[in-house]
Amino acid sequence: VQLQASGGGLVQPGGSLRLSCAASGGSFSEYAMGWFRQAPGKEREFVGVISGSGKSTYYPDSVKGRFTISRDNAKKTVYLQMDSLKPEDTAVYYCAAARSFAVRSGSYAYWGQGTLVTVSS
Repeated sequence: VQLQASGGGLVQPGGSLRLSCAASGGSFSEYAMGWFRQAPGKEREFVGVISGSGKSTYYPDSVKGRFTISRDNAKKTVYLQMDSLKPEDTAVYYCAAARSFAVRSGSYAYWGQGTLVTVSS
């Protein structure tokens, strides 16, 4: 499975941004899709996951209520809608694919290249 993330950019605090992750190869609907982020000098952080069917999602408290993951299996694309963005959300965001509904990065076998999100006025 190859993953290509896009949609990053500069946004003001309180603003919104939607990231996309397009997949190729493999059976997309068989994979849970996760989003992670890594800020400079920090460890990679789990942002959320959506099941293969799209019926289940899970978010950590740090983004719950602000971030929403969705997917379109026909288009082989997963989305990360980010609202009420804060400066601390600044990071490189990665999408990843796993066979299980997982929160640990080690469970994800396939990774996109990352897209930079900068939240600043």
